[in-house]
Amino acid sequence: MKARIVLFLLLLLWLPAGAPAASPDAVLGRIQQLAAGVETLASDFSQEKYLSVFQDVLPASGRFYYRKPDRLRWEMTAPVSSGFVLNGEQGRRWQQAGSAGERFDIAREPVMKIVAEQLLAWTRADFDRLRKEYRITLEKEDPVQLRLDPQGAAAGFLDHLLIRFAPSGKHVQQVEVHEQGGDYTRIVFHDTVVNGPLAEDLF
Repeated sequence: MKARIVLFLLLLLWLPAGAPAASPDAVLGRIQQLAAGVETLASDFSQEKYLSVFQDVLPASGRFYYRKPDRLRWEMTAPVSSGFVLNGEQGRRWQQAGSAGERFDIAREPVMKIVAEQLLAWTRADFDRLRKEYRITLEKEDPVQLRLDPQGAAAGFLDHLLIRFAPSGKHVQQVEVHEQGGDYTRIVFHDTVVNGPLAEDLF
């Protein structure tokens, strides 16, 4: 009996410990390669904002569309209707459904410029650009989850971001924006369609 136990323990020592973990650069490279094959995205999203002071949650929901290389539509449908469209260097935003809204030049709107750059960087998995602003840490490999700690001006109000990709690796599935002070916003993308047809008038 003792001999069997010793043999079993020796076998355990000789068994491989599993495939070696991929390096963070290799994982990010794989995600970039998968994202490069994405021409369009359409997805519903649910958003929850957690307020630490009031211990309350503010829910919202909407739709998101993307067409390569630089067209985006971010549309809140509940509890209020609002949104914006980005088409290259031009944009349009509205505060209620059905309204024509107002057009704007992204270069003249610093806040919208930041929003556009961030959304496009994540949709394209542009890690070269994101590394200029964040220290990126690989937290999980399957599915891929990243933590981003701001290194520039954003560190004054932003504590960190948590980004989780879908199991396919082709698109972001969940984003958490953690602010200094404890508040955070979670956005979950669901019913996502990759490379499906999109109407021209969405943008």
